[in-house]
Amino acid sequence: MCFLGGQAAFAQFTASGTVVDEDQLPLIGVSIIVQGSLLGTVTDFDGKFTLECPNQEAILEFSYIGYASLEQQFTASLGETIITMPDAVTQLDEVVITGLATSVKRSNLANSVARIGSAELTGVTSQPTMDAAMYGKFTGAEIKANSGAPGGGMSIRLRGVTSIFGDQQPMYIMDGVILDNSVISNGTNAVSAAAGGGNTSTNQDDASNRIADIDPEDIESIEILKGASAAAQYGSRAAGGVVIITTKRGKAGETGVSFSQVFGMSTPTRLLGTRGWSEQKVRDVYGEDEAQRYLANGESDYEKELYDRQAFATTSRLEVYGGSEKTQYMLGGTYKKNDGIVDRTGYEKTSFRLNLGHKFTDWFDIGVTSNYINSTADRGFFNNGNNNNTIGYALAFTRPWDDLHPDADGNYPANPRVGSNVLETVAKITNREEVSRFIGGARANFKLITTDKHSLKAVGFIGLDKYTLRTTSIFPQDLTFYQDPTSLGGVSIQGNTVNSIRTLEAVLVHSWFMDNFSLRTQVGVQQIDVDLNTSISTATGLNGSQTNLDQAASVSVYQNIQPQQDKGFFAQIEGNWDDKLIATIGIRGDKSSNNGDANELYYYPKANLAFNLHEFDFWSSDFVNNLKFRVAYGEAGRFANFGDRFNAYDGTLIQLNSGLETNTLRGNTEVGPERQKEIEFGFDLGFWDHRVGLDYTYYIKSIEDLLLQAQVPTSTGYINKVVNAGELKNNGMEIGLTINPVRRTNFDWFTRLGFWTNDSEITKLDIPAFNLGGFAASLGQYRIQQGQSATQIVGTFNREDCETGDCSDLDPDGDGFRVYGNAEPDFNLTWSNDFNFYRFTFSFLLHYKGGGHGINLSTFLYDLAGTTWDYDDTNLDPTGADVNGDYRLGVTGASPWIEKTQYLKLREVGLYYTFPRSSLNDNATIKIGFSGRNLINIFDYNSYDPEVSNFGGNVLANAVEVTPYPYAKTFNFHFNVTF
Repeated sequence: MCFLGGQAAFAQFTASGTVVDEDQLPLIGVSIIVQGSLLGTVTDFDGKFTLECPNQEAILEFSYIGYASLEQQFTASLGETIITMPDAVTQLDEVVITGLATSVKRSNLANSVARIGSAELTGVTSQPTMDAAMYGKFTGAEIKANSGAPGGGMSIRLRGVTSIFGDQQPMYIMDGVILDNSVISNGTNAVSAAAGGGNTSTNQDDASNRIADIDPEDIESIEILKGASAAAQYGSRAAGGVVIITTKRGKAGETGVSFSQVFGMSTPTRLLGTRGWSEQKVRDVYGEDEAQRYLANGESDYEKELYDRQAFATTSRLEVYGGSEKTQYMLGGTYKKNDGIVDRTGYEKTSFRLNLGHKFTDWFDIGVTSNYINSTADRGFFNNGNNNNTIGYALAFTRPWDDLHPDADGNYPANPRVGSNVLETVAKITNREEVSRFIGGARANFKLITTDKHSLKAVGFIGLDKYTLRTTSIFPQDLTFYQDPTSLGGVSIQGNTVNSIRTLEAVLVHSWFMDNFSLRTQVGVQQIDVDLNTSISTATGLNGSQTNLDQAASVSVYQNIQPQQDKGFFAQIEGNWDDKLIATIGIRGDKSSNNGDANELYYYPKANLAFNLHEFDFWSSDFVNNLKFRVAYGEAGRFANFGDRFNAYDGTLIQLNSGLETNTLRGNTEVGPERQKEIEFGFDLGFWDHRVGLDYTYYIKSIEDLLLQAQVPTSTGYINKVVNAGELKNNGMEIGLTINPVRRTNFDWFTRLGFWTNDSEITKLDIPAFNLGGFAASLGQYRIQQGQSATQIVGTFNREDCETGDCSDLDPDGDGFRVYGNAEPDFNLTWSNDFNFYRFTFSFLLHYKGGGHGINLSTFLYDLAGTTWDYDDTNLDPTGADVNGDYRLGVTGASPWIEKTQYLKLREVGLYYTFPRSSLNDNATIKIGFSGRNLINIFDYNSYDPEVSNFGGNVLANAVEVTPYPYAKTFNFHFNVTF
């Protein structure tokens, strides 16, 4: 493939050769360009290339993801040449995708853009979901699980808090398609009453997030634009950052086939144990009747019966890829099945992908990406439950001598303490999510003008992400907690969601090349249409074993329809002076149907500058290979929430007739988007023959026009009104250090350290300070207060603890709340290593979270029930008078329930062996190995894991625990063969 740019070349020669890695294995798809021109090609399946070049000599530039770029001079007399591309520890020459139609070398970036490839994502161990595969691999990214339930439920927060009431999650783009990452309620609040009043939709249902649908085995690379300075091109959807996913592509050459099989087993990472009992102790605490029950039934360890289970997992993956110079293809399929450590829970997913690329002419080519996903998640019944019937909640109030086992006929006894028999709940209830999802996109590239000095390219793109989510929650009529005539009498909850995101985008890119300067200009327009339609039908009073909605005494229906249309444009100019000085300016304009004025454009500018000191002629250091200084500024936003501009009405009955009543939240026709402004400074340093790389970034990010709820006079008929009324600031630093200490023929060692911090502050608040998250100040809540951290955790306190009656030391502002901690950690530190010894590879990833606090209400419930595992320990009361349980319950204030959440975790570890081709089959590469995930977990937190969120991950208050699904560690065996 060679683009002659329409110019006749009267003196040409053909450069040819083979590109290999340091192990002399051919590299497929290496990009080769004649320096100073648009002439280029890529290597074939055998790593070979030929390229027609002007004149009698030329410098060819070779670049490939994960390898150091290099330049090689070719002449007409040189002949066939072998080019060896070394691994690039610093990876400053790899190509980074910055938009639909453009990319840039990392060495020329003015932003800190994090990137990992497929080897880092899934090469060490098998990952259940894509977001789980990202754990600890990106500086500046707080990634955490909301619970241990199979099938997802993760949250990602980039560079701190970006909203108070809005979504904290980044924007996801896969092959140009904008992805939905909603968390859709399954309606189980009708049974648990976690949010009170039996409301259908709530964020306490432990539902999974939809980015979990994406198959990590499909992914070639992930890039994260962590702040507005990098993400400004994406405008009002980029306040939380942007995650750009590139999937695997076919390459020109012979057909290749890869098959992999993983078998795994999961066990609980931790069991808490039970409070120790004896006959006399039961008699002393609860009296003679309970002592006789203890003697009759003995003790049962229900925690072990529920959670101490060996859960098996399997993942099968098949890939077929190849093509010609005109057509390339990649076909991949994955089947994954993960059993949960709780019986009758688990996750099963089938994913198919077909990516095609075809070049019709030298000036026109297309690319098509398509992905179908079908998954089922059985998530159990956990988290908060004010009806005392969720599994963890009921377990807390169950005493070990309560006999909950079924009789010979399979009949379960009622729990004498609380609403549900936990063994029966696990055995009988269904809580299932079923997803059918299609993600597809088509791109057309038109090379309108191509010369050695100019190019003009037009790109058109259409994308679709559409899924159907069916939720089924069945609580049979014969459950013991439904035997009371006043109960719901069995519940069947059927949910159906259809959601789609349609993307249309057109971009025009002009490039101008001079001897030592290039200028690239791009302009584009975009339209995004979102349609969400959720309906949940709740049937109560079931007839016998019937679960159909029409076989019930009462049926209620909840429906949520949210259409949204966003339109925008962007323009950007990039100037490059011989890779020495690179500058970019740009602007994005957006409007949305969610804003108060749906036709008003909001503008988001950007500007950045990169200065490559090592590219200047005066640079003479052989030890320091590269030194770049960079500065970047950008703005991004977040649209107003759907419905914020309207006064909403709720359905009701008026004299037994259907009617409407006003919602207490008043809309605002002047509401606008939140605006984020960020500036970042940094440098990138590489030395010792590119074997050491250091990058440092410091950022200051402010969020203006925060969407809040202000109180209004009740005489208006409303309680609150949506307003833009606050400002928030984040600042932090990110440091990455990559070293290749040993580089020998049969032994390589790569080590990487990541360190990052973030601090937030509410810098302006136009409404009174308020609490949110949690359940009451006496148990701990977040507090939004000017001059304080956005993630501070406060609570009530015992005024007897104040010095001489003066509480100013505990409560300086006199609002009645004491600050007990902060959900945001002091810092995060990760350390990953890869050792390659002959044909063995050993890798591991350690993650240390320093500091941070969470609200542990599981301990609160166990203490209330008198069943806490450490109830009788004596390490909390300074006087030693009270045991732990009595001490915690006796303290006035929230301090016992606010705990440190720091931890040390072995996220991944893997050991693999690759067989020599000659020992088995010259055309096959076979690799086997063992791996583990979350095998080591060290923390001083009084529950299963400090990574937990009762309210899901898309909220500010994401460090509150109420009896979650426990976490698991996993061991895997791997087999892979590639032809």
